[in-house]
Amino acid sequence: MQVLVLIANPAEPALDDRAAKRVAEAVGGSFDWLAPRLACEIANPKSSEPERVAREALAGLPVDVALLPETKRRKRLLVADMDSTMINEESIDELGAALGIKDKIAAITERAMRGELDFEGALTTRVALLKGLDLKTIDEIRRERITLAPGGRALVQTMREYGAHCALVSGGFTLFAEYYGKRIGFETVKANVLRIADGRLTGEVEQPIVGRAAKLDLLKSLTAGLGLSAMETLAVGDGANDLDMIRAAGLGVAMHAKPIVAAEARVRIEHGDLTALLYLQGYRQDEFVL
Repeated sequence: MQVLVLIANPAEPALDDRAAKRVAEAVGGSFDWLAPRLACEIANPKSSEPERVAREALAGLPVDVALLPETKRRKRLLVADMDSTMINEESIDELGAALGIKDKIAAITERAMRGELDFEGALTTRVALLKGLDLKTIDEIRRERITLAPGGRALVQTMREYGAHCALVSGGFTLFAEYYGKRIGFETVKANVLRIADGRLTGEVEQPIVGRAAKLDLLKSLTAGLGLSAMETLAVGDGANDLDMIRAAGLGVAMHAKPIVAAEARVRIEHGDLTALLYLQGYRQDEFVL
């Protein structure tokens, strides 16, 4: 049994009755609203290619489409990336901005997230450029330049309410991940540690670096430690260093992702916010913990 899910962005609720009806008639199956104008699902679609048919019926509307198995649909483990996923910014780029070198650092970040550069080497290079930045400035950046991605708290708080464990894993830094992980509600946080001396960054990062392999390892270790099957896990991210955990999870989601990730992930969210991950699991809007 499969279920086809259609999801719009709460800021642009484009999934009206007519569009939903067009898709339902085109693919067949049992239709149900999860949230008016925002999300619906069609159980057991009859079409042999329901995703393609649904996209054609939507005629370019900003609506995400995903075909999922109904088995163990609600996940018991969430492992999420931080930068450009749970927060809107790349935190290392904002650190660079404080030193007037944001463009230089952001160019390296973009290439690393697209998979064009070795992540560990790119991180070491960027951290070296941050030498001398003081902790007071970093605190100001956290308060003034970083914003939470829409729907993130609802995602984490709702999954925890229904018994899931939520982990934040970042190729960024504990100075941000621990701060925002606590605000959002994550139970586990893993990220890189910047070396500090006399209240300033030394330009070095503790080894081993938390990158692609470490993200996959955290997913696997938490899955085993919680006694779960891979099918009961959800991983979400946007960059190349998220690909391995996205591939390994029962539900791997590319969230407003770089092309290399969007091309390989089974599920892509290009329009919706992070509450889309709840609709993918079959949660109704009135079940959300806000």
